[in-house]
Amino acid sequence: MMNLNALKIDPEFQGKIPPLNFEEEQQLEQNILHEGRLLNPIIIWNGFILDGHTRYRILRKHPFIAYQIQEIELDNRYAALSWICQNQLGRRNLDPGRKKFLMGKLYESEKLARGGSKERAHDENGRFTSMVQNDPLRAKQLSTCERIAAQNGVGAATVKRAEKHAKGVDAAAEDAVPGAREEILTGRIKATDAEITALAKTPKAEIPAALAELRKPKQERQPRKAETSSSKQTLSEISKSIQGHQRQLTAEERTFLKASI
Repeated sequence: MMNLNALKIDPEFQGKIPPLNFEEEQQLEQNILHEGRLLNPIIIWNGFILDGHTRYRILRKHPFIAYQIQEIELDNRYAALSWICQNQLGRRNLDPGRKKFLMGKLYESEKLARGGSKERAHDENGRFTSMVQNDPLRAKQLSTCERIAAQNGVGAATVKRAEKHAKGVDAAAEDAVPGAREEILTGRIKATDAEITALAKTPKAEIPAALAELRKPKQERQPRKAETSSSKQTLSEISKSIQGHQRQLTAEERTFLKASI
């Protein structure tokens, strides 16, 4: 049996798993002590815990508890992230915000796990397979996005939006603003998809201020800077006037563009 001291915790892996609240963890600890053993094994890959972080923490407090460790084989780190997300999506008690985040991270991880190649598909068990171009049988395989959508009862467009949303959540993660991820995923920060997605393009130094704004009631938030229809029209006119011509902007055009940025 592998020694508990040999197990490792990866913050990125752990961050994909909904944490138990104090009462839930206390109840789990009491259940484990009553049984005198873990009913479910701790799942690991390359020594890193993929499932069972709370059980691991309880075992460290009570080393006499019997336990099992199950090691699984995966191709790489992104495949491990994919496994975690898929495993968590299989749970019934996920709130909508958490499900959206996990779908987005699953889609992102599976694309990265295969190196971004579009020439690979999945078999009926979700394993990657090589896709031979012009093979009519392979052509019927679902894309990664379509498969994830079908598994979760949503459309492919929802999965793509979830990926962008997840990147916004990650941008506000622990290294930028401690606790921000859980505030977003639990709904304590009430923001639209567009507002969360925008965080992924926000400079890291500006994220704390952006999150502070999102914590405010909607009626108290500062309106986001937006282009008016007239400014859009003027920008379009400038673009058309210089397209295909090698000329410099006029002083008036430079002033307008500077004010529009």
